[in-house]
Amino acid sequence: MSFACIAPEGRLLVAVSGGPDSTALLVSLHEAGREIVAAHYDHALRDGSDAVAGQVADVSAHLGVRLITERRTQPLAKGSLQAAARELRYAFLERARVEAGVDWVALAHTADDLVEGVLLHLLRGCGLAGFRGMPARRGRYVRPLLNVWRREIEQFLAGRGIAAHQDPANTDPRYARVRARLSLLPALERDRPGITRRFHAAALTAARLQEEAEHAPTKIEVLKRMYAEAGGRQPGLSRRHLEAMLSLTGPGRGGRGVDLPGGLRFRIVGELMQVVPSQRPGAEAPPRLEVTFCAGCDDPAAVHLRDGARLRVGYRRPGLRLRPLGGRGTRKLQDVFVDARVPREDRDAWPLVFAGDRLAWVPGVAVDADLASPRESPGRHVALAPMPALPARKVVRLETPQEI
Repeated sequence: MSFACIAPEGRLLVAVSGGPDSTALLVSLHEAGREIVAAHYDHALRDGSDAVAGQVADVSAHLGVRLITERRTQPLAKGSLQAAARELRYAFLERARVEAGVDWVALAHTADDLVEGVLLHLLRGCGLAGFRGMPARRGRYVRPLLNVWRREIEQFLAGRGIAAHQDPANTDPRYARVRARLSLLPALERDRPGITRRFHAAALTAARLQEEAEHAPTKIEVLKRMYAEAGGRQPGLSRRHLEAMLSLTGPGRGGRGVDLPGGLRFRIVGELMQVVPSQRPGAEAPPRLEVTFCAGCDDPAAVHLRDGARLRVGYRRPGLRLRPLGGRGTRKLQDVFVDARVPREDRDAWPLVFAGDRLAWVPGVAVDADLASPRESPGRHVALAPMPALPARKVVRLETPQEI
């Protein structure tokens, strides 16, 4: 049985209290051939603590592992005894890490420790970060045993004839963690067998989600990346540009936008956001109208219109309506654009096909039911070159603005 497979590569300083968990971690890493240094801090809080330090020294010497030790000489800070002892212990570990010149400090917290911590956090009230319990890695500190249970530790040591020190504090009910270990979790397990392992699995899931959230790009990073991918020069966005873009990502109507350097524009289309080339009505020549006779086809980029008035290309003007094929009754062109999510700033430049003075086709959006002929029947095959395109749906989403 070995635990070294989940320890990161590089030299390790192993924090060894002398108890079963840290002793098993030290032995397993040594058996795995890892390059390690042991570190023991004597809190000098109980009679016999020097004997525990001696046991750690004996184990380290037997393994041929270098040991760095230190005994507390300064008074503990007022307040929580455990918090004060922890602060001194971590300060020692950092000094030992620098002295040993190692990459990582390995701590021997187990799956049981993880579940106990999660339970205590839940009793106090916590969010996702609290529900994950202690992380497997924080800075240079790693916890290789978070998937290993205490009974596995006991079996590991018993198989090697190693008797580790049992800290009396681990059975002292004055401490909340001990009460959780000896009373709360056993009671929950009796009522809901397997709940301890379910807590553990949920904590690991919460840890993964928290890590993803912590490493998710900020909104500013997303906006900069969108601008760069659209061809924007780097660096090109000023603080003023970013503030304007962020303000548009908050609640409000669609159709809003802001001009960016390099002939680009950031805009909101419904719940989506885009960086697109800046366009102005009339900036480009109108598309070419292509009309041919067709015996019947299913070209999605064209429509079939009945014979009649001369066809021409035009643009939006007040009062335009049509009766969309497949719909009910006539509708304002404005409402047709809104339903199709055509950006507000694109509507004046959206080419329209008229039959005489009557709106016949909104390319890519709708065709008038009275003027359309069945696709399978002979009729006028009408297309535009180039054809306007509706906004792509695969666009980055943002929910709320973020402070810069």
